Amino acid sequence: MTAITQSHAPGPARGPVRRTERALAPDLARGAMLLFIALANSAVFAFGNQPGAEASPHGWERGFNLVMFVFVHARAYPMFAVMFGYGLVQLTRRQDAQGAGPGAARSVLLRRNAWLIAFGLVHATLLNFGDFLGAYGIVGILFTLLLLRRGERVQRVVLWLWGWMVVYVAVVAGIAVYHATNSTSGSAAVPTEGVDSLSAPDYATSVADRLGEWPIHTLTVVPIIVIAWLGAWAARRGVLEDPARHRRLLIRTAVIALGIAFAGGAPIGLVSAGFVHVDGATADAFLLLYEVSGQFGGPGYVALFGLLALRLSKARSDARPKLPVVALAALGQRSLSGYLFQSLAWVVLLSPFALALGERTGSPTLTACLSAVLVWLATVAGAYLLQRRSLPGPAEKLLRRLTYGPR
Repeated sequence: MTAITQSHAPGPARGPVRRTERALAPDLARGAMLLFIALANSAVFAFGNQPGAEASPHGWERGFNLVMFVFVHARAYPMFAVMFGYGLVQLTRRQDAQGAGPGAARSVLLRRNAWLIAFGLVHATLLNFGDFLGAYGIVGILFTLLLLRRGERVQRVVLWLWGWMVVYVAVVAGIAVYHATNSTSGSAAVPTEGVDSLSAPDYATSVADRLGEWPIHTLTVVPIIVIAWLGAWAARRGVLEDPARHRRLLIRTAVIALGIAFAGGAPIGLVSAGFVHVDGATADAFLLLYEVSGQFGGPGYVALFGLLALRLSKARSDARPKLPVVALAALGQRSLSGYLFQSLAWVVLLSPFALALGERTGSPTLTACLSAVLVWLATVAGAYLLQRRSLPGPAEKLLRRLTYGPR
């Protein structure tokens, strides 16, 4: 599909997406991957640092650390960046189909993303320094102004950028291998970065700390525009709306992208699990490889859920969708509310000035894991109940009201 165009007289902007316009794959992916976001963020809160892992794991904790670094940490959030870019194009296409002019569609996008920045500021101030909403808002504004209506030649630049990213990961992998083969065995742990707001003695201090942490964190996250751009490229071709037609692309993307992401996270995962012992320089090289390869988890996981949605659509062509699929998709449609609820839960359950369950139980890893699963299941159940009543999530309702008005 070529660039989004407008060929008729402009009309007023239309309202938000209708239920009949939704594709299964994006909603299913968002709902399921919120479990990975919960696992990652609960670990950060439980240990008070990034990336969040037990420094001296024992027994099952060793395997848990390995799984987290290979499949979850720095690999889950890029999927939401891909879906964010995908959504920008979907929203614009709906406005165009309604007959709204380019100016009306642009105004809706700019207003929505400006409010996302405001949501991010409130979220970060009250709950979680590691907010992504503000960065998404900035990326959405930049993409709307600079890239959204550009032609196909410009859109293909993102494919070249991702090609160079593969080269960059290969170079970093080579450096990591060099360090691993030219250093003696050591006892270096995974390099971590402390977060003041997570160890604050009281809530007021944590708020003050987050006000300083959020702007820096947001600026470091803004480069996800390249990941969002790839999602927009896929949306122009309707990859997730018609996964059957793009099955081969989805398979190649899932295999290659997830292969890079998982392989890149394995070395530091083995170190974190205590299966491999290295010196400090090698641990730093492994950590860099883990970080730069994690971005490939975004397109990889999206492609995987696209294939899953294709299989489910064939299986339920003559039958009603099963409850787990309906519930996960319901959470995906309310992912903003689910994400914000998670942050509230971590503050209450894991903060030193609140319940501090990680310290009280004596096993931060187990507490983080169980908290993540139970909180995620609670959001799945809540979203399903709202779906049964045809109600949006509270955060989605507010964002739509601010974006589209009271209509």
